[in-house]
Amino acid sequence: MSADIEILRKNALAIFQAGIIAADPYIAVKQCLSVNKNHLEIALKQNFEKRVGNWSKIHLIAFGKAACAMAKAAQEIIPESTLACAIAVTNYENVQEIENLEILGASHPLPDENGYQAAQRITEQLKTAQQDELVLVLISGGGSALLPYPVGGISLEEKISTTDLLLACGVTINEINCVRKHLSQLKGGRLTQLAYPADVHALILSDVLGDDLSAIASGTTVADDSTYTDAITVFKSRQVWDRVPINVQKVLEEGVQGKREETPKSDNPSFKNSATTLVGSNAISVTAMINTAKEQGYQAKLYSDNLNGEARDEADKLALYVKQLIEAGIKKPIALLAGGETTVTLKGKGKGGRNQEMALAFALASEKYALPNCWTFLSGGTDGIDGTSPAAGGIVDAESVQRMKQAKLNPSNELNNNNSYIALEKSEDLIMTGATGTNVADLQIVLIQPCVIKP
Repeated sequence: MSADIEILRKNALAIFQAGIIAADPYIAVKQCLSVNKNHLEIALKQNFEKRVGNWSKIHLIAFGKAACAMAKAAQEIIPESTLACAIAVTNYENVQEIENLEILGASHPLPDENGYQAAQRITEQLKTAQQDELVLVLISGGGSALLPYPVGGISLEEKISTTDLLLACGVTINEINCVRKHLSQLKGGRLTQLAYPADVHALILSDVLGDDLSAIASGTTVADDSTYTDAITVFKSRQVWDRVPINVQKVLEEGVQGKREETPKSDNPSFKNSATTLVGSNAISVTAMINTAKEQGYQAKLYSDNLNGEARDEADKLALYVKQLIEAGIKKPIALLAGGETTVTLKGKGKGGRNQEMALAFALASEKYALPNCWTFLSGGTDGIDGTSPAAGGIVDAESVQRMKQAKLNPSNELNNNNSYIALEKSEDLIMTGATGTNVADLQIVLIQPCVIKP
């Protein structure tokens, strides 16, 4: 590997790390909470004001991949005399022992019995909250799967099979959330409703592009505008209503008939004393990457703040854009930065994830478009876990495809088999961070040095 490529790779990894640090859940919570005269103050970043309450008790509840770090930060600030409980539910990979914190591990992305029991534990605690008390809710990515709590009449298995059916027929995330909210005792604002008449404040680390609060963890603390009729329409519009478990059909139909309470709407009294602070997001991390790239001497450009679509297709478009930039002439180093969440349509049986697939596809596209030897490309998940692999993503350069071939691999075949992990492992292009304890979707970086194009 040439010295120039090694420098580019080192810089790209440093920029990626800056994006992860910007989403550090511990620091984010610390910046939002403070105590003045034994009263807790909560920053409202929307207008830089603070929410101050003389709460007699504070119920601390955290769930998501960053739950442990967020709860630890809050616990260190909240006066011990007012702390009624401190519960954190996270995925097994992020479980850690923290003094005076009740840590509950559960499965992600597929819910399990431990998650169901954790949801019951939180519900019991919420019901004890009283007026003039605060329920401080710390939410991060993965929260929806980690707290499965089906409404009466359906089992956890029936709810999981319903979600699997939705995923198989290509519905949008908003449609999935619409159904989830009407089958859950916590989602769709029902957590806030359970806590009433206590005050509620949510600190949210967003893993949803655009930061739609109703979509993050299926909107446990915000009002829900969707209805039981909307939920049924999701299935019927895809012609799969007859494949929905009978008990789930019954619950939704009873809702339409008014036999089950709707999810709480914006005029519900429980939202009068409820507020939210967004403490971290993909956009915040992309901004941190832009600043770091500038500090390194790059001309930083935002390529996309909502990169989506098929990973390999987006990689091809990006490689073509890089070629056009180079052909137009580059006078100083350029950093193209993006944030988003691509998808992968599985056609093979290999191992990998959307970030590794994008990295492998970009390496192959660089050959197709004959990119000069003066670039590196990185795609990584901020949670440190990409797809079915232990890698966070991949970082490739102009020599990556050759390294794969030297390892007796056909990179095109590996891409077609969705086997990006093995291909990048052989070329030593995997990013291995381990679980980061945060999750604000994915980050992409292209670094380009000025170089001479041979005729």
